[in-house]
Amino acid sequence: MRKRIIASGQQETVSPGQDWLSVESIAEVEITSEDAAHPIESALVPGRGSGWRAAGPGKQTIRLRFAHPQPLQRIWLNFVEPSTERTQEYVLRWSADGGQSFREIVRQQWNFSPQGASSETEDHHVELPAVTVLELSIIPDTSGGSAVASLAQLRLA
Repeated sequence: MRKRIIASGQQETVSPGQDWLSVESIAEVEITSEDAAHPIESALVPGRGSGWRAAGPGKQTIRLRFAHPQPLQRIWLNFVEPSTERTQEYVLRWSADGGQSFREIVRQQWNFSPQGASSETEDHHVELPAVTVLELSIIPDTSGGSAVASLAQLRLA
């Protein structure tokens, strides 16, 4: 029998053996804003930094436009908020027709708390045959506060 002991509350990490797509070579990225010190490449390209951060508060959108339709089986997201208590909502949508119409994959809220839950990792297993546009919308604070949206990592397979 094989077994493994895991710590309670252990965060799932991106498995190095996964065949992640090279987003920088297959997609154009559209974003509503970005902090110059935290560009979108920091979230999309492994080893490029500490993730993306918006230039200011409010709803933000990250849109990936694929050069050729992509089949997707996995969408892995990681959000980190070490200092501000807030409730974030994100919506993940996809299009097969270049953005003319969208289908929602997931809409989810998460409560960040510096004393406890400062990281959110979501691993969505999907069967999307021909994605032309993948869109992530983030409302960083559902109460309308001044929190700034951020995304530590986004990986696709």
